[in-house]
Amino acid sequence: MRVRRIGAVVIAIAAAAASLTACSGGSDKFVVGIKFDQPGLGQKQPDGSFKGFDVDVANYVAKELGYTGDKVEFKEAISANRESFIQQGQVNIVIATYSITDDRKKKIGFAGPYLVTGQDILTRADDTTINSVDDLKDKKVCGAQGSSSPKRLVDKFGDAWKGQYLTEQQGYGACLPLLENKQVDAISTDATILAGFATQSPGKFRLVGKPFSEEKYGIGVKLDDKDTREKINAAVEKMFKDGSWKKAVDANFGEFGKFFTTPPAVERY
Repeated sequence: MRVRRIGAVVIAIAAAAASLTACSGGSDKFVVGIKFDQPGLGQKQPDGSFKGFDVDVANYVAKELGYTGDKVEFKEAISANRESFIQQGQVNIVIATYSITDDRKKKIGFAGPYLVTGQDILTRADDTTINSVDDLKDKKVCGAQGSSSPKRLVDKFGDAWKGQYLTEQQGYGACLPLLENKQVDAISTDATILAGFATQSPGKFRLVGKPFSEEKYGIGVKLDDKDTREKINAAVEKMFKDGSWKKAVDANFGEFGKFFTTPPAVERY
């Protein structure tokens, strides 16, 4: 009877392990949560492949951890589910314009940062009237619904400014035609996001290059997985040193790569 009970326990443990493996895409897969809809950062292509700076960082890190080619699997992660994906084991890591914050560090672990950016301003290339955030006080600005970026401007200029000058769309991609057609004067959010969208239309837009916030993009892992976090930190530092990081910046941000020339210092905790 004791043998049967032990056997039942072993089977139950094996089943649970198999279930966890299935959630993360299989034991031979390295599953990475990325954005699928951010040009220059993480974007799914028509042929099913993926392109962007976050994708390049993910592939580099995966290779350093022993995963290449079809062993790397990308899973769409949106802002609302990044923590739960990590906590539930649906992904191994998340690289998705994921800002390191004290609140998030209570729930998951972070490697990196692998890039530091901040809220900036995108204008038309021929508009020289906007050169800092203060110049937006009497300008029409487009932002994305649900983003914290418009709120930062409202906090600065007030609700009256919001009613008169702020336009909010479902995403920043919808702001670009408004800017191009002079329905708004500027778009404001993370410089990396602005650069990614603007790179699709060379010569049409200008990134002001004076960020007024700081966002440290990190790589999310399970809270207690210090071993994996340290291996990723080592991979990120190697990417900085061997030139791969700069190559990825230039490939994905084009003319705007000049705003992201210095890799950040990796933070260990």
